Amino acid sequence: MAARRAARAGMRALQIFSAPPQYYGDKVAVKPERAARFREAVRSAGLDPRFVLVHGAYVLNTASPEADKYARARAGLAKELERTTALGAFACCFHPGSAGSSDPDGAIARIADAMTHAIESVPGTARVLIENTAGAGRTMGRTASEVGKMLALIPAPLRQRAGYGLDTCHLFASGHRIHASAQELDAVIEEFSDATGEAPSFVHLNDSEGALGSNRDRHALLGEGQIGIEPFRWLLENPSSHDIPLILETPQSGEAIGDDEDTPDPFDVRMRRLLEELGGSPRVP
Repeated sequence: MAARRAARAGMRALQIFSAPPQYYGDKVAVKPERAARFREAVRSAGLDPRFVLVHGAYVLNTASPEADKYARARAGLAKELERTTALGAFACCFHPGSAGSSDPDGAIARIADAMTHAIESVPGTARVLIENTAGAGRTMGRTASEVGKMLALIPAPLRQRAGYGLDTCHLFASGHRIHASAQELDAVIEEFSDATGEAPSFVHLNDSEGALGSNRDRHALLGEGQIGIEPFRWLLENPSSHDIPLILETPQSGEAIGDDEDTPDPFDVRMRRLLEELGGSPRVP
């Protein structure tokens, strides 16, 4: 139904949860018949699997210094990749988690270990992608340097199946001045590309309720938050945003849509039209 709703909204990319995101999901598998139905829905919707992304559970904390929590998060990330592969999506993305009171370098090593374990455990081509974070508390993945260090610890034979993506709300909330000018936004993207050796593999398009550097992970409709609308035009003009999934994680309208209806959310349709309008205009020097 998610694929059908995406098609009805005019979308060309899709992000889903493969299991309830409030739980570790470390023992949850996708039944073959359900995976087959999803793959067929994606095909019928005219979506390219290269633009279908799975979002990992919110509770996975692969940076945790607590042995039990880390073990479950490590196993949960492997299951995320297993379900991603079964569903035919190109990758799963995840929030690295919080180091708590532990040393950041140790947390980075744990995150990389969990990614390595997932890739080694699940054959295929599906990738594991780090999502940058808003930076609250000791949350890892706030800076390009941290993301680069995580990826640098992935063994070379597995490195092509690892990567990262950027969330605009998280960038802004963690203090990156993507709203200031097209040049500053380009510089932020270049900083991540230089630190990791590659461009982002997806972008989450979200405005921010919180102020610059607030570390608040609160998404808003595009143009209705503290980032404003122009930075999204600049982003669409940046070559790194081309030919990758651009995913809206913006608020829903709250209209009652039945579980068995493929009616798209009106806010989603509005955001898609807005992005098409932004993408059609050249950058003003």
